Amino acid sequence: MSVSLPFSRRIGRQAIPRSMAGVGLVELMVVVTIISMLMALSVPSYQRIQKKARAAAIANDFRVFTAVLQARAHENGSWPAETVAGVVPDVITKDDIQLATWIGPTVIGGRFDWEFNQIHNGIRYRAALALVDTADAPLLVDLELYREIDAVLDDGNLATGNLRLGQNNCLLFIIEP
Repeated sequence: MSVSLPFSRRIGRQAIPRSMAGVGLVELMVVVTIISMLMALSVPSYQRIQKKARAAAIANDFRVFTAVLQARAHENGSWPAETVAGVVPDVITKDDIQLATWIGPTVIGGRFDWEFNQIHNGIRYRAALALVDTADAPLLVDLELYREIDAVLDDGNLATGNLRLGQNNCLLFIIEP
């Protein structure tokens, strides 16, 4: 005696019940491929935005520190004495600037350094602000980024204007030649 089933038994893939709630391997691979292509397209844009943000942050710090140093020099009648990198000149107080910004490493490494009557690349500058490489905060030497900072502050040329490439590839913002 044979029992008949209400559905036909087909051999192969057609007889396997298929859930409509699941995602197949092919669909998953297509989604992963699309997401990876979008990521590949967005990474250069993200890096460009990061570079512009770093340039803006450094340019702002140079502007703020320069304004404070000029104000103090105007009040005192002379520029402050030379200091080493990461040490704030004695005429600047915590009310003038955020001291941690001067003392700590910047977003591109290095530390700020007050340059009074110093020589850079054979030229003596009376007053300048430098961003220099230190042992505990190495400076990221990226000429494209330096040009971006120069474009924000000055003329976009590191050989002319107020922002220049100083000795040992430091950034040098000339306040008084």
